[in-house]
Amino acid sequence: MIILGIDPGLANTGWGVVSREGSTCRALAYGCVTTKAGDPLAQRLALIHDEIRDVTARYRPVECAVESIFFGTNAKSAFATGQARGVALLATSGARLVLAEYSPVQIKSVIAGSGTADKKQVTYMVRARLGMDHDPRPDHAADALAVALTHATLRDRRILEEASA
Repeated sequence: MIILGIDPGLANTGWGVVSREGSTCRALAYGCVTTKAGDPLAQRLALIHDEIRDVTARYRPVECAVESIFFGTNAKSAFATGQARGVALLATSGARLVLAEYSPVQIKSVIAGSGTADKKQVTYMVRARLGMDHDPRPDHAADALAVALTHATLRDRRILEEASA
């Protein structure tokens, strides 16, 4: 099974593609869509859309997991992240993927064992769990791989919960 993980952001949208066979996962590809702050918003969003659509077409995932938006105290940043998240999901819509959403705390808990893990801990565990010989870079791509790994770990549990409900 191929899973696409997305770490949305207007400046940087990370993406990671993971293959899951049984309980083993491996990274197929990862990267980051970077947009320029001075460019018009529509142009930045179009770039995110187009690149995520290309990733979806190239790797043909069957499921997609996205990190939910953390609102915190900066509503302007959350709004921009929400726009990036929306166009990233729109880019996957033609592929009719199963979609899942995970909070930053869920992702950190599944990947590093603690909802308060820092970026270094998450990156280290992504590298270890995927058997990589290097840290995935940039950080946004490592985060996207963490989202995909979280889904690979939790998807069966979610399916069982939905079936029993």
